[in-house]
Amino acid sequence: MTHQPPADTTGHGYISDKDRYLARVKRIEGQARGIHRMIDEETYCIDILTQISAITSALNNVALSLLDDHLRHCVVGAAKTGGPEAEAKITEASEAIARLVRS
Repeated sequence: MTHQPPADTTGHGYISDKDRYLARVKRIEGQARGIHRMIDEETYCIDILTQISAITSALNNVALSLLDDHLRHCVVGAAKTGGPEAEAKITEASEAIARLVRS
């Protein structure tokens, strides 16, 4: 389920780091293709698990960076204006943190 921001959103917190995020995701995509190749070539299980661990760590780092950007940009911006939007952004961030912790 994707979240649709309000129409008046002026930008996401990660926009200034967009190229860095895209490069990180591209690297993760390459790692995933490498795992596919390793399985196809019947590579030793532990070596595959090591690569899966590396991808998991890389994805977690991207997620934490995005969360930090969201808190610093979207949540702080909403908190400055106050009202129901602030409460909604805090709830949204809390739910995102819960999903990350469960994963």
